[in-house]
Amino acid sequence: MTASTVPTASSVQQDRRTPDRQQLRRRAAVKKRTATVAWWVGVVLVSVVTVAPLVWTLATSLKPAGEILAHSLSLIPASPTVQNYVDAVTTVPYGRYFVNTLILGVGGAVANLFFGSLAGYALAKLRFAGRQAVFVTFLSSLMVPSIVTMIPTFLVLRHFPLLGGNDLSGNGGLGLINTYWAVIVPGAAGAFAVFFMKQFFESLPDELGEAARIDGAGEFRIFALIYFPLTKAGLAVLGLLSFQAGWNNFLWPLIVLNDPKMMTVQVGLAGFVNNYTTNYGPLMAGTVITMIPVLVVFILAQRWIIEGISFAGNK
Repeated sequence: MTASTVPTASSVQQDRRTPDRQQLRRRAAVKKRTATVAWWVGVVLVSVVTVAPLVWTLATSLKPAGEILAHSLSLIPASPTVQNYVDAVTTVPYGRYFVNTLILGVGGAVANLFFGSLAGYALAKLRFAGRQAVFVTFLSSLMVPSIVTMIPTFLVLRHFPLLGGNDLSGNGGLGLINTYWAVIVPGAAGAFAVFFMKQFFESLPDELGEAARIDGAGEFRIFALIYFPLTKAGLAVLGLLSFQAGWNNFLWPLIVLNDPKMMTVQVGLAGFVNNYTTNYGPLMAGTVITMIPVLVVFILAQRWIIEGISFAGNK
């Protein structure tokens, strides 16, 4: 054996310190397995925390009053009953509240889609002085808490000229208070809707509008017939978010709708809670019924919602 082939002490120690490929693969497999287990544990915990209140609400809506108080944490009713649902729709004029909420939810969503799309198109495709300042102003308004603007908005609606018994100076009547417009108008062109639709319109090629202008099409016609139909995915996402926000709105309708006939479902559910007792059964039953419209809208629009989310992610 020559001197060059004889292993030295330093090379032997280096080989001992350096793990072989099999050990490296084993360690990588252990790390990957540990990460996978940790991921699934986290997903299960989040799912339980998210779904458990909904399951408890559904279970409580099927329990008799005595069982609710005695076994409040039980998720399986011992004696299921639908009496709570009957009480929920008969104790208060639930049908009227449901219609009011549906009108406000659909009306708010349609107004938000139309005016938000118009403003988003103008900011994305038109060139005019102060365009960037207008967009920054809209974007900055997202940082202002809505509760800060409630009093000024109420005063504007209350003193709206020539409506609700008001004179030209805005005095003498209620303005838009106690009308559907008091809920729909303040959010008709929300800052989020404008920002959201602006991003969609910016992704569409300018050549479409330029070709239409050469053919003599007006700006609104270009918007309505060319660009607007191409934003179905964005409209579906924004429409669902707007409808859900309007459907679940509680504080603002409570402030501007004082007439009991104008109450919404969310305000009506508060009638099951008083200073001394809470009717948990009808309250939970009404909550379950209230969730159904939003769930139906989501199921019907899920294809466009997924398409819109995928578009936003790819962008």
